[in-house]
Amino acid sequence: MSALTSDLSTPCRLGRQYVHPLAAGVKAYSGGIAVLDAAGTCRPAITATGLTACGVFQETVDNLLGSAGEKVVRVEKGVFGFLTDGTINRTRIGRVVYLLDDQTIAATNGSGTRSPAGTLDDFDGNHAWIRFE
Repeated sequence: MSALTSDLSTPCRLGRQYVHPLAAGVKAYSGGIAVLDAAGTCRPAITATGLTACGVFQETVDNLLGSAGEKVVRVEKGVFGFLTDGTINRTRIGRVVYLLDDQTIAATNGSGTRSPAGTLDDFDGNHAWIRFE
């Protein structure tokens, strides 16, 4: 391609809301932590390695009987509050925290068994506020 010689209408996204193909055999619940697996399909977070946290499900979608990508799900990025396993405190702010399941965060990688959730943005004693970027 060559350089522009006239104005270009460039597509833009605000970078908060996405639609991902849902993995086969899963049900995504609104408010749960969403991850992308090695195949690039979205699923609820679990204790496993190789997952990429991508935000929070904005709707409930049942693909328990469907094939991968048969259904799609809306996911939003931002800062969201989740439960902890009791290992999170304010000293973890600014550090990476890890996924236990689609609603629970831990301070460590569980000896290499957990994927990163994101950065701990805040901890208020009740919720670990995770930044999904």
